[in-house]
Amino acid sequence: MTDWIQHSRERPRDGGAVTADDIVQRPSLGDEVYQRLFSDFLSLKIPPGERLSVDALARRFGVSQTPIRAALIRLEAEGLVVKKHYSGYSVAPIPSSRRFADIIEARLLLEPASAAHAARRASTAERAEIAELAAEMHELAAGDLAEHTARLVLLDSRFHSAIARACGNAAITDALDRLLTQMHIFRLRYHADVARAVIDEHLLILAAIEGRDAGAAEARMRAHVDRARERIEPFVRSGQ
Repeated sequence: MTDWIQHSRERPRDGGAVTADDIVQRPSLGDEVYQRLFSDFLSLKIPPGERLSVDALARRFGVSQTPIRAALIRLEAEGLVVKKHYSGYSVAPIPSSRRFADIIEARLLLEPASAAHAARRASTAERAEIAELAAEMHELAAGDLAEHTARLVLLDSRFHSAIARACGNAAITDALDRLLTQMHIFRLRYHADVARAVIDEHLLILAAIEGRDAGAAEARMRAHVDRARERIEPFVRSGQ
């Protein structure tokens, strides 16, 4: 994982000074560790409630404890990791049915408005990003769903986050980023019918945003979040 550090230190072969063009921008070690841990949480490779040893993670990723702690602090701020005195860090447990209801209620307050603002304000590049995410989900769902579940869940989250960013309101974007991150564990309840339904709903929202139809974008996002609640709530109530 340290190859990016070595690469950034390389000098041009002609012996000249390093210029801005010679430096490749790469994510920090903390960012890389964060992404790998997030992926492990998403796929349940590291299940909810499991204790996280800083030493063990440092050995596993081949890094010092500093980027591990940086990633864990970030994950804790997002509600995906909890820290207790004496016992250290652990993966957050599956949220309660009450917490799920609170998240859905907050999403219903924020996401329809976010979609409406995105329809009015999104740039060409932002619309293209939303469309690309929807297209990739559609392509993956046509293949082996079991193989692509974690990727579909990640794309689902990114689709909603891209709309939030395109709304042009940083406060709404920040609030939704946290809510959407906490929804990741519930999205693991994907199966073929759910994936197709989610993608169809995404395409309807995308069409409204591309058509700059704020009213339709708002209504379709509200219906989408409502249907997400209907799809996931039975699993939450059963504790599965």
